[in-house]
Amino acid sequence: MVRATIEDVARQAGVSVATVDRVLNGRAAVRPQTIERVEGAIRLLNYQPDRLAARLARGKEYRFCFVLPEGNNIFMIGLGEEVRAEAQRLRPEKVALDLRLTDVFDAETLARTLDQIGDIYDGVAVVALDHPRVKEAINGLAERGVTVVTLVSDVPGSKRAHYIGIDNSGAGRTAATLMGRYLGARRGKVGLIAGSLSLRDHIERQFGFEQVMMHEYPLLSVLPVREARDDWQKVEAVAEQLLAEHADLIGLYNVGAGTRGIVAALERSGRRKEVVYIAHELSEQSRRALVDGTIDVIINQDAGHEVRSAIRILMARADKHPIVEAMERIRIDIFVRDNLP
Repeated sequence: MVRATIEDVARQAGVSVATVDRVLNGRAAVRPQTIERVEGAIRLLNYQPDRLAARLARGKEYRFCFVLPEGNNIFMIGLGEEVRAEAQRLRPEKVALDLRLTDVFDAETLARTLDQIGDIYDGVAVVALDHPRVKEAINGLAERGVTVVTLVSDVPGSKRAHYIGIDNSGAGRTAATLMGRYLGARRGKVGLIAGSLSLRDHIERQFGFEQVMMHEYPLLSVLPVREARDDWQKVEAVAEQLLAEHADLIGLYNVGAGTRGIVAALERSGRRKEVVYIAHELSEQSRRALVDGTIDVIINQDAGHEVRSAIRILMARADKHPIVEAMERIRIDIFVRDNLP
């Protein structure tokens, strides 16, 4: 079947191509009766607009900015690499992607980075801290007409347009269920390490984990969460401290990054086969530790899917088109050494 064109729609509706374009893009005033005729023709012909062609014809270039954490977080470094790869791929389509790195653990620094983003951007994707100062910075961008989406960690009370990431409470609950099943009838303590309890994804994972552990696994005692800013060296120090202070530590759940540090601490302690360790995000480092048994389970989210989803949503908002919710849903992946991709 030959694909319908905008000219076909115009002929069917008895209007000009310019009028069809105005209806499709919500520009200028069009009489309700005309809109109804155009929309009827679109349905009849099953017309699918060629957004790229339309954008190129208008000479329109989109500019989007990704604001990601600085530092040695392997997953976030991977996100940055995905942004750079997409920037190369989208350049011929007149879509420009910029990348800014900042300290997302510091509310004032992150907010100042967002405040300094100018109106040259059509949209911003940010790994966000759930803090009033950051919320106001996001709201400020939205009020200036810049679409904001949150990536990985959300600020739900803000004027952001969409959140792109996994269900973090569900991820924490999943980790707890796996921890309880792996430990079985053993009695002991479980350590909990986070990057920052100002990051909503970390808070939600902690909450989901503790909720399930408390109600379903009474033989296991969850220790108070310790923060380590997702820095592997700080994470290593915290893990070493937990192992030294608690001879009955039999489980570890790291809700954030820094897996390299926990792996090092477990190997040095000689207890890596005794302690069930559940980590987040699959990387070359965590993959090796999963294969050799230092890590028991990895809960993963697809960085490439998240970056592409952010771009699709920002472009849809700029084009005033709806998004396909099912396409933008980010899955929770669970890896053990037997099902590694």
